[in-house]
Amino acid sequence: MRLTPTRRPLVVALALALPLGLVACTQPSTEAPTAAAEDTAASAAGQQDETARLNAWFDKKYEEQLQFNPSQLTFLGRKELYDQVEDVSEAGIRKQVAWQQDSVREMEADFDYDKLDPGAQLSWDLWKEQAELAQEGLAFLEDGYPFEQMFGMQSQAPTFMINFHKVDEESDYVAYVARLRKLGVMFDQLLERARASSAKDIRPPKFAYEGVIDQSRKVISGAPFDDGKDSALWADAQAKADALAKDGKVTDERAAELKDEARKALLEDVKPAYERIIAFAESELPKAAENATGVGTTHPNGAAYYAFKLKQSTSTDMTPDQVHELGLSEVKRLRGELEALQKQIGFEGDLQAFFKHVQDDPARLFPNTDAGRQAYIDEATQKIDNIKQHLPEYFGLLPKADLVVKRVEAFREQDGAAQHYYPGTPDGSRPGIYYAHLSDMNSMPKTELEVIAYHEGIPGHHMQISIAQELTGLPVFRTQQFNTAYNEGWGLYAEWLAKEMPGTYEDPYSEYGRLMSEMWRAIRLVVDTGLHTKGWTEQQAVDYFRANSSVPDAAIRSEIQRYLVAPGQATAYKVGMIKIQDLRRKAESELGDKFDIRGFHDAVLGGGAMPLDLLERRVDRWIAEKKDAA
Repeated sequence: MRLTPTRRPLVVALALALPLGLVACTQPSTEAPTAAAEDTAASAAGQQDETARLNAWFDKKYEEQLQFNPSQLTFLGRKELYDQVEDVSEAGIRKQVAWQQDSVREMEADFDYDKLDPGAQLSWDLWKEQAELAQEGLAFLEDGYPFEQMFGMQSQAPTFMINFHKVDEESDYVAYVARLRKLGVMFDQLLERARASSAKDIRPPKFAYEGVIDQSRKVISGAPFDDGKDSALWADAQAKADALAKDGKVTDERAAELKDEARKALLEDVKPAYERIIAFAESELPKAAENATGVGTTHPNGAAYYAFKLKQSTSTDMTPDQVHELGLSEVKRLRGELEALQKQIGFEGDLQAFFKHVQDDPARLFPNTDAGRQAYIDEATQKIDNIKQHLPEYFGLLPKADLVVKRVEAFREQDGAAQHYYPGTPDGSRPGIYYAHLSDMNSMPKTELEVIAYHEGIPGHHMQISIAQELTGLPVFRTQQFNTAYNEGWGLYAEWLAKEMPGTYEDPYSEYGRLMSEMWRAIRLVVDTGLHTKGWTEQQAVDYFRANSSVPDAAIRSEIQRYLVAPGQATAYKVGMIKIQDLRRKAESELGDKFDIRGFHDAVLGGGAMPLDLLERRVDRWIAEKKDAA
């Protein structure tokens, strides 16, 4: 995935807008106690009792935490607080963080860490660590960008309403209308925070405001806002009411009344709210930078903010310089692999000439037509279906939820923007969705189709997130946890893993796409740190990207603009991938012929998402248990 906010759209947008990453959950632990922990039957029983007590507490606390996050309940397929939206005001954020701190104090007072099994100790450490990170993030509340072109609420909110607010009963539709009416309150809270940031000269680059204006205008274009064809929200509102009537849940007359209520909400609340966003963004345009640089030089506390974002994204203590040097090293290595592939293909000339050959070859593109777009979806689906057949050879844990490939909705589709994944429900009733931006097929080359399908879909994000959501025996918060380095590291590892599976990367140009995808992530390490700590401008970053890849210009520009509004996030992919590869090599070395690839992958995926240090602890324990069993 070039982007993956893998992620739960509205909640992810909130995490970025906050900028805390407050999505959390609680679940019991599937991790088995080691033999060393069971000195006596009595101590084992005591450990089991304390672990069960803590896991029950985690689930209780997670239910409390969900009361702060109505959209997260919706993502889970639940309908509590179905007519509510999050409180994203500064006061609301501080209230939630204070609750997290109180919960840690309660945990430490009421439970004995030393009496827990290793899995429960990991849950304890994870719960505490995310609370500490949220507390640390309060210092940077004004540094985040609530409205920008990639993850801004102006596009995430309608995506959420259309795709995730299901309407099965009349009461669900009433809640749908209530939520539409409350979007303006949420937008105004975010506008208040954005104005406070602007007063301190903290604002995103000009392109971000231009994207916000464009997306906002698209949301409120068409009926009932004007005389055009039905807007996306209005088409959705009508379809949901008509479905209720078709299923006999309401009469035709009541369906018409419900549609009229939705129409009024769109005109009386949604449209004015978007007009306020547009007016704010237009007022900011003259103050915003055109050839922008990163937060290190544009924010008053930019260096500290970027260090925090790097820590939050990579879940390591790597410094910006260390990340930058890692990127330079990886770019050099991958250039060597691309040169070797060039020789295999038989193309004469230097690497830049090879890049240009691949980029300019019309045979590497789908037609920029609706037929070409459907061909992309069909081929991506076929590649994913091939992987499905081989999953039992590589994984013990398999997802229940299905996966579908869809085009991004028109109101938020962007030329060259990154593909991404939205999770299904934990019970498998709603499939996961791999979304592709298909407005400009010239920025969606065939060389990248396969590798992106594996990253966003299977064995990538869909595999990892669905397995996590479906885990039993863990506190629920563990099943819903999101950690960028873990999630995106797994996605990038999945691209590499797929090469071991039959029927993948058979065309050398698909292997080129895999290497270029990895190069893409290596470049991110260099460019993200360059922008945010070394004063690189947007154009300097574009130039570096172009010199080391054949990524289409539209995609390069979209990528650089993403890094500028989401500092640090793009560094997580390669850092996470390298950690998972290192852990696998360690397991292979220590276990020799006892190494089991299915067991290793289950060890990585079977505890839910977690920071990389905790993942290493979990895998080390798996290795030790395999040695003991041998």
